[in-house]
Amino acid sequence: MMVKPARRHAMLALIVVSLLGCSTVDNSNYIDQASQAQAKTSQQLIEQLLATKNTQGVPSQSLARLTDLINVPELQTFISAALQNNPSLQQSVVALNMAYAQHGITSASRLPSVDASFSGTSTEDSDDSYTTDITVSWELDLWQKIADSSNAALKDIASTQASLQSAQDLVVANVMRSWLDISLKQQLVAIETQRLAVLDNNQALILARYRVGLGSLEDLDNATTSVASTQATLVDYQEQLAQSRRNLTLLTGQWTGSDVSVDISAQFPTVLNPIDSLGQQNLGRRPDIKTAFYNIEAESLRTDAAYKAMLPSISLSASLSDMAQSPSDALLTGPLWSVLGQLSAPLFQGGKLTSQAELARLTTQQRYWVYQETLLNAVNEVENSVGQEYSLAKQQQHLTDAQLSAQRSFVSYEQKYRQGLVDIFDLLTVQQQTFDVEAQLVTTIYNRLINRIDLGLALGLGVSHEA
Repeated sequence: MMVKPARRHAMLALIVVSLLGCSTVDNSNYIDQASQAQAKTSQQLIEQLLATKNTQGVPSQSLARLTDLINVPELQTFISAALQNNPSLQQSVVALNMAYAQHGITSASRLPSVDASFSGTSTEDSDDSYTTDITVSWELDLWQKIADSSNAALKDIASTQASLQSAQDLVVANVMRSWLDISLKQQLVAIETQRLAVLDNNQALILARYRVGLGSLEDLDNATTSVASTQATLVDYQEQLAQSRRNLTLLTGQWTGSDVSVDISAQFPTVLNPIDSLGQQNLGRRPDIKTAFYNIEAESLRTDAAYKAMLPSISLSASLSDMAQSPSDALLTGPLWSVLGQLSAPLFQGGKLTSQAELARLTTQQRYWVYQETLLNAVNEVENSVGQEYSLAKQQQHLTDAQLSAQRSFVSYEQKYRQGLVDIFDLLTVQQQTFDVEAQLVTTIYNRLINRIDLGLALGLGVSHEA
């Protein structure tokens, strides 16, 4: 019995639709779950932090960029130089250009391809012959398989852009940290210089007392030991300061053969607290979360393309050819043309296509769990940085009280030693304690300011702000 053409076409369409339904998977589930997890986690985190935040007497601040944390014009100059010349950052720029090039390769499959050939043959006792051929071929993207691969490459570009943003944010943060580190080292050098001046005075006083028989040789030895130890510490801090200046120069990607020429103040600049603008933040602004999310989307599209590779494909080709006895006559002066339409479908490849599709599906699933891990790490970074802010604030207050008390003891013990009421050990202990507390206070303030930069990064503050 003959099958009518209309019925035959309907049966073919039904078979193709069935194959398409069996050969694709729903990868949007991973994308939707990732989006919902990010939105829910961000909202819960911000609400939790706002509930525990002490806003009494703290004005609200609007922070759109990481550079808003510190407003120092000289620092901005170094940041601009680093963004332009830092070698590590430039590698990320090249990686982005490579992603664009890869997308161009993938997208080219959606366009027709044109091939041309020209050949000549010379045979003994025969006339020479020349052949020209131009062929145009095009695969119909019937199931959007090529479109999926092209869109996946676009997601790779977006992922690489987010990675570049992350690299930019890190470079800016490192420049800001280096700037604060130079200020810290300058203050530590100043503290050790003051300590050394006091110990020199002690040594001179003990030597004078020893000469008139009011002191002992042990007192003089102890004073000399303290002076020498402080001199060694001072030399160490001076070299650390020089290294910090060189590190700042290194971040700018420009070596001048000399230390940073700009005059960086020994006093810490004001670093705004990102906690004061928590209501404006969203973890979705973090570049690492963006990268992880784009990777899920890219692999989902590749999974769809892998399943669609098992479906039939249709390709068209058209050819113009000409043969003549001279090169000029063979340039398609009287060409012959032919058109070919081809329907092909993979029947048996030893399970290769099925395994490739399964591998793509599992890769998408893996990217989803990478995203989950990235999101959890982001929450942990925010909570740790916020906890550090409150802890360091309390430490700073306690050390400030300790410094005031130590300074009073410093003056009192110095007077008592001159009067012979205390020995040299008591005086040296109080003096060392005073300078140690001052150095500890300066270091704590530095750690608190650095933590604010870390908190800004954790909350998604970066070089550029996306509305």
